[in-house]
Amino acid sequence: MMTSIVNGRGEMAHALIRRRVVVMVLRTMLVAVWLALAVVPGYAGAPTDLMKGTIDEVLRIVSEDTLKHPNKANERRQMLEQAVEARFDYQEMSRRALGAPWNALSDQEKQEFVNLFRTLLTNSYADKIETYSGEGVQYVNERLMDKDYAEVRTKVLSGKTEIPLDYRLINKANDWRVYDVVVDGVSLVNNYRGQFTKIIRSSSYADLVEQLRKKSEKIKTP
Repeated sequence: MMTSIVNGRGEMAHALIRRRVVVMVLRTMLVAVWLALAVVPGYAGAPTDLMKGTIDEVLRIVSEDTLKHPNKANERRQMLEQAVEARFDYQEMSRRALGAPWNALSDQEKQEFVNLFRTLLTNSYADKIETYSGEGVQYVNERLMDKDYAEVRTKVLSGKTEIPLDYRLINKANDWRVYDVVVDGVSLVNNYRGQFTKIIRSSSYADLVEQLRKKSEKIKTP
């Protein structure tokens, strides 16, 4: 009788322990799934992965020997522009760089400003990218502000020098697009916004557009 009771209690204790283990495992799995969903929205994809894909494509283009010949310069530039434009939201960058005056523009004026600002940025980064000589890119971390905003922090490694280069992205139409680039702590959008605001205050928005047009034309002139 005593043996039967002891065995029964042992089986009950063993079953209770097994139940507790199962519950703990299930809780751990649920927490892991919840954290994964909270950190990276499944419908948009990881910002870092998408950013890495764009950077890898840019580095592939500038490293391609067949594109380094002088008669391939235009083709190489077009390929770079396409790779970057697929990830950069030039309209969002333009809106943020111009600030309050953006709201007073017509759709046609907004498109004109976006085109001029895109040309300015394209020639600025393309010239720098084309001087690439094998520097590496280190992906530091990713920070999500909420479901629609993220920051991918990287470092460009050049010899013993490390240049912090952070990409700020916005989620639009289930895709992460760059709306600002921060180089060594300096925001590209804020930097241009300061310049544009100064010109508008001292002169006018029309003068700003005219200056951008002249820069664009100067760049296009061989």
